Amino acid sequence: MATVFESYGEPGKHLPPAANDGGDGYRPHGDEPFMGPRQLDYFREKLLAWKDAIYRESAGTLNQLQADSLREADLTDRASSETDWSIELRTRDRQRKLIAKIDAALRRIEEGEYGYCEVTGEPISLGRLEARPIATMTVEAQERHERNEKVSREE
Repeated sequence: MATVFESYGEPGKHLPPAANDGGDGYRPHGDEPFMGPRQLDYFREKLLAWKDAIYRESAGTLNQLQADSLREADLTDRASSETDWSIELRTRDRQRKLIAKIDAALRRIEEGEYGYCEVTGEPISLGRLEARPIATMTVEAQERHERNEKVSREE
């Protein structure tokens, strides 16, 4: 059974067309003002659709797990169901964290900070935001952050 995180772990993956392009075929491009109203609307809708897809899939898989667990009379089958529950609970925790990041991105849109690196203040590339709309750093700042984190762990 595919979990929500597997199905919807990446924005745009397995989402309906409206979640990917706002339904009108629009895609942000560099020839327009960075984080102008149209781009902000596009990313707001993309984030909301992603969040909605996570919630919908989450409800479906939870209902399925509950229904499956009621039918397990065999001890081995019940153990398997409990393993499924354990995996699903870990997935739910990851999804909860992902939804918190989506909510933070939506707040940044409302505050006028979306699309700008929290470290350098530089614009985050549209390609990066398209691939990961919850990104808070440019690729370069993220790489520096990860290198510093790795050095800290090694010490």
